[in-house]
Amino acid sequence: MKNYLESISKSLSSSNREFGPNLKSIVNNEIINYSPIINIDSDFRKHIISVSYNECPGKLYKCALNENMTTISSNGALVVYSGVKTGRSPKDKRIVYDKLTENIWWDKDSPNIKMDSATFEINRETAICYLNNLDKIFVFDGFAGWDKNNRIKVRVLSERAYHCLFMHNMLIRPTKEELEQFGEPDYTIYNAGTFPCNRFTGNMTSSTSIDFNFTKKEIIILGTQYAGEMKKGIFTVMHYLMPKKNILSLHSSANEANNMTCLFFGLSGTGKTTLSADPNRYLIGDDEHCWSDNGIFNIEGGCYAKCINLTPEKEPEIWNAIKFGTILENVALDENNIVDYEDISITQNSRAAFPIHYNCQAKIPCIGNHPNNIILLTCDAFGVLPPVSKLNNEQLMYYFISGYTSKIAGTEDGIKEPEATFSACFGEAFIIWHPIRYAKMLEEKIKNHNCNVWLINTGWLGGSFNEGKRCNLRDTRAIVNAIHNDQLNNIEYETLPIFNLKYPKYSKYINNKILNPAELWKDKKIYNNKLLKLAKLFVNNFKKYNCRDLESYGPIL
Repeated sequence: MKNYLESISKSLSSSNREFGPNLKSIVNNEIINYSPIINIDSDFRKHIISVSYNECPGKLYKCALNENMTTISSNGALVVYSGVKTGRSPKDKRIVYDKLTENIWWDKDSPNIKMDSATFEINRETAICYLNNLDKIFVFDGFAGWDKNNRIKVRVLSERAYHCLFMHNMLIRPTKEELEQFGEPDYTIYNAGTFPCNRFTGNMTSSTSIDFNFTKKEIIILGTQYAGEMKKGIFTVMHYLMPKKNILSLHSSANEANNMTCLFFGLSGTGKTTLSADPNRYLIGDDEHCWSDNGIFNIEGGCYAKCINLTPEKEPEIWNAIKFGTILENVALDENNIVDYEDISITQNSRAAFPIHYNCQAKIPCIGNHPNNIILLTCDAFGVLPPVSKLNNEQLMYYFISGYTSKIAGTEDGIKEPEATFSACFGEAFIIWHPIRYAKMLEEKIKNHNCNVWLINTGWLGGSFNEGKRCNLRDTRAIVNAIHNDQLNNIEYETLPIFNLKYPKYSKYINNKILNPAELWKDKKIYNNKLLKLAKLFVNNFKKYNCRDLESYGPIL
């Protein structure tokens, strides 16, 4: 226990502070009190910080209920609010430029924005000074990665109990023996999100800053209380670390049945969580995975599911996972604390965060074989792509690098309605290296393991988002089931003009009325114009990657 305290004290120490392990009490690995000595202008004073270390959910509930507006829903979940920011802030993400990062993806099209080490230290000092002056902080030590040979140890320090419970749910929870041997973390998150950064420091663009230092192995969060920043922060770390070990990091969900594994790539809102939560298949994970020479493994210990319009009929696995221990983030309640999942007055990005074993179909440990099928999910706001297309390996490369979808309202701060976007590798905001590096790794693995590859549109049909209707989940599930059951491989296909995508002409296992998207539009001329418009967006976007040998596998104008 003393080693834990010394490690936490070291994490909280700052260049102008001295800490002494003046222990007040140690009770069964629960609440730990120690008194750091804080040096301020040569005037010494004693300040007691109560440290809540790897608490059980019940005690974190108790602490969280002291926070403003936090309550318990009628089904036992902890209902919390993240303040002004109800989605990620990708434009406020910064990475320290140094010898370790000089060769990552830095060009003008990259999501990675440089930060010098001096500016990082200023923000780090701000965060640590803020945490040091609290009466209580929450600490959680856990793992990222179910493959014990490739996992990393993560420490989270936060002001809010809900943030600690969130990471308790989303990281892999250590056993008692693993916790005793945890030692120093590989990466540390300092979540001082209730306190803003100084907007006049360095190249800050707002009062929010999410800062990565891969040399110091630290993440600083200021000016946003949205818990998803911590989850995606660790995902970013894995995108940096794993390719260096020839392990492919993937923004995907995964499930399996009869030892046959399927990967679902896609951005938030495309259906990764929903489609991987299948009562007839075991869930490996809903969002973040790695693909090594031994197969795939989940990075996380939990699920972070969108809640908008959630019903027990459409998504029973997610519905049933919302209970005591689950966090409901930014949902609306009625007078009886019953959640109204259709109420978007707070945000369209309401979320449920729960341990993966809350899904009764979860496979523990969350590890799978090499995939048999790979599905690229896209939410097409133009309403012109087929519900399902079969891709060859070159098309896979093209559409994986392009990462086309529509940003769904609420997923990121400021998004009010769907808009077309391209996100390399279906997760551009999180990748560190150039997209070609990830794509070539994916191509090699697909060739080695003879995977079938599909493009599924979960977006609109019969019109664009303000005219048509979104794909029926029942129809999409039928398509996915047909893929799992090998029912779409030996059938006749037709070709979508311009895009040259192959889509089924007929199958008795799926809804044939929706297979040809043009037939669902009343005005075929408008459809063709929309198709051409989307094709031009693809072509213009792909130019920035300098992959001329793949351009012919996308739309041909």
